[in-house]
Amino acid sequence: MAYKDLQNFIKALEEEGELVRIKEPVSPNLEISEITDRVCKLYGPALLFENVQGYDMPVLMNCFGSFRRMSMALEVDSLDSLGDEIVNFMEAEAPNTLIKKLKIIPKLKRLASAFPKMVSHGPCQDIVLKDEEVDLTKLPVLKCWPDDGGPFITLPVVFTKHPETGIRNAGMYRMQVYDRNTTGMHWHTHKGGAHHYRVAERRGERLEVAVAIGPDPAMTYAATAPLPDDMDEALFAGFLRQAPVEMVQCKTVGLEVPAQSQIVLEGYVEPGERRIEGPFGDHTGYYSLADEYPVFHVTCMTMRKDAIYPSTIVGQPPQEDCYMAKATERLFLPLIKKTIPEIMDMNLPLEGVFHNLAFVSIDKRYPGHARKVVNGLWGLGQMMFCKIICIFDKEVDVQDLSQVLWRLGNNIDPERDIFFTHGPVDALDHAAPLPHFGSKMGIDCTRKWPEEGFEREWPAVIEMDPEVKAKIDKMWDKLGLNSLAKKEKNGC
Repeated sequence: MAYKDLQNFIKALEEEGELVRIKEPVSPNLEISEITDRVCKLYGPALLFENVQGYDMPVLMNCFGSFRRMSMALEVDSLDSLGDEIVNFMEAEAPNTLIKKLKIIPKLKRLASAFPKMVSHGPCQDIVLKDEEVDLTKLPVLKCWPDDGGPFITLPVVFTKHPETGIRNAGMYRMQVYDRNTTGMHWHTHKGGAHHYRVAERRGERLEVAVAIGPDPAMTYAATAPLPDDMDEALFAGFLRQAPVEMVQCKTVGLEVPAQSQIVLEGYVEPGERRIEGPFGDHTGYYSLADEYPVFHVTCMTMRKDAIYPSTIVGQPPQEDCYMAKATERLFLPLIKKTIPEIMDMNLPLEGVFHNLAFVSIDKRYPGHARKVVNGLWGLGQMMFCKIICIFDKEVDVQDLSQVLWRLGNNIDPERDIFFTHGPVDALDHAAPLPHFGSKMGIDCTRKWPEEGFEREWPAVIEMDPEVKAKIDKMWDKLGLNSLAKKEKNGC
């Protein structure tokens, strides 16, 4: 059963021992962030702060902050198995045989149940505040890090529509609260919301915006997913949760939002209007610099009677957003394999903060294959932001960082196997020489072939005789060494 709302998800987390209620009075100014950061570094639970100083509304943190909670949010036992279903969902298959027609029926059935469902009223509109009643300072918005430019809404689902096609987009873009009714709108130039704004600005029109805070967990995740431009995130969320997302018409703008959201902000951004936004302690582990961004004017604020304010902090990994990114890695890997089928596995390590580093294993089939895969990956959606891609042979477990670094150090000749190109980089890449544009590096860590100009003999990997290994396996429990293995595992 799909989670009806965030409250339903919190109940499930608590029943599974994945949530701790914090009853001590805590300030939203840095203190909640410090507690949450410590818990993230300890790989700890979700936190519900019930006594936020100056506010009646509780604050939820770290609800996606582990592989288990991420799987719970999407209601699956395995993110990898869900990835296979996403391929079926997104493939446009022409059923030209009876067998294919029979196979597509389950896909159509699940797709039919995924379409958003309009309702006349939702809990998110229990309380309606318009015009002068709007006051964002009534929300327990966090100031996360000492040098942040102010408090930031960090887990918003931002809805816009393309001014010409009417296609809906939902993205997640941080929002600095300036005052009672305006915020920054930090949408990067590569994102869907930014594209909608550019079109509206070219037409000399304001762009209507609606921000849902705290819809069901699948909808929140969907806003972060790297979907095609013409795919509705609300439809994708319905597919993930196997039930339609209930949508309700906004009060003051021509947009729809998830009816079960905790809080909704309605308003607009004006063409040509900019304001300094930032600095902000970002997921890179550094402060992103202050810069000019559009201004969101809030004309209406609606909320539930029992509203909970969900938030997140980002910074040096591991943090909650790392697990959302790892979910994307596993869910969308099968789609990448459809385009580049020689890929065996991929690891975007937490320390690489999504877009800095990728380890990829391939079934190498011809000379120069590693370089072909690297360039292919740079041409795929948000993989264009990846600064360093390392390619390994298929027998390498790229999820094992120890094995990856051992192979990388041994298998490359730096001059021969490292290559560079230029192209788009993430907006938060502070090392790039220009905003949004810089260099990328590919590293061929595969075994080199004679056809690639390698004339020496490639050595064999050291491995024990299988019969000896089997013999030692049988006697291992008698050797009294299990306790040593446990100490090593526990880091003692």
